[in-house]
Amino acid sequence: MKRFTLLVTLIFTMTTLSAQTKPTTYCFVEGKEPLYLDHYRAEGEGLHPCVLFAFGGGFSHGNRADERYMPYFEMLLSEGFDVVSIDYRLGMAYTLDKTSSVGALEGAWAMYRSVNMAAEDVLRALDYILINAVKMGIDISRIVASGSSAGAIAVLQAENHIVNRSHYAKNISADYNFAGVIAFAGAVYSVLGEPKWGDMPCPMMLFHGNADRNVPYRKATILATGFYGSDYIAEQLHKMGATYYFHSAHYRDHALALSPLTDNHDEIKSFIARCVVAREKMQHTNEYVAAGIEPCQTEFTIQEYLDSNYN
Repeated sequence: MKRFTLLVTLIFTMTTLSAQTKPTTYCFVEGKEPLYLDHYRAEGEGLHPCVLFAFGGGFSHGNRADERYMPYFEMLLSEGFDVVSIDYRLGMAYTLDKTSSVGALEGAWAMYRSVNMAAEDVLRALDYILINAVKMGIDISRIVASGSSAGAIAVLQAENHIVNRSHYAKNISADYNFAGVIAFAGAVYSVLGEPKWGDMPCPMMLFHGNADRNVPYRKATILATGFYGSDYIAEQLHKMGATYYFHSAHYRDHALALSPLTDNHDEIKSFIARCVVAREKMQHTNEYVAAGIEPCQTEFTIQEYLDSNYN
């Protein structure tokens, strides 16, 4: 009898979870290259806060429904947040279709184009949500942008476009901003030296390992063009008096693009509760060193970053 009760409970739990995480799909960009988003609805009536999520994949591959993201989505749903997981154009796929290797100068230009294509699509998805918020049941005052790896770069770049009121954010109201950004191994791409922040950025939560060979932890530039990673951004935010939480993992590689999606839920919940919901001011860096981890290389050339991603 106990086994039967346990089996019924397990089936009920799995059925409930499946129903909760089954999304509604919308096309937010039509045309020759349509882009779609999946809307996962949390339980409860009324307008919900929302996390807009962008997947990883080096701007050359990836998909919005990758199973590795589901523990993160389920945690957010359990906290009452809807999740909107989006497509974006994969600019580096166009470059890789034409060549078997990517040099530093060619890679710098291709990456500039790819990052801003993805950021533009993040902002187009945001515009779609803002227009259809009532139908979707989303509270536009509490939309958080989040992403992993390339997706983390895309949402950070989108936030940079918003606060600088660039032409990429032309459809976003001048008085609007995300309620927060949660970036797993992200960076901002600049062609004019260190990134500028015209207005005060929204609260940011940054995860990054300082031995990351895929996305620069500090920076990687050539002729003032390139990536400025989480460590650089956190330093800028500190000087500006902006709200941020930086989880800096010593001698950890690009695993920080995925591991927090399952391992750091309590930290993420705390950031959301304090900095997004309660709008508490915070400036905190968590210097994390895993037990037993060995020191390793933490400085890489631009070519090494490109080779790690594309060769």
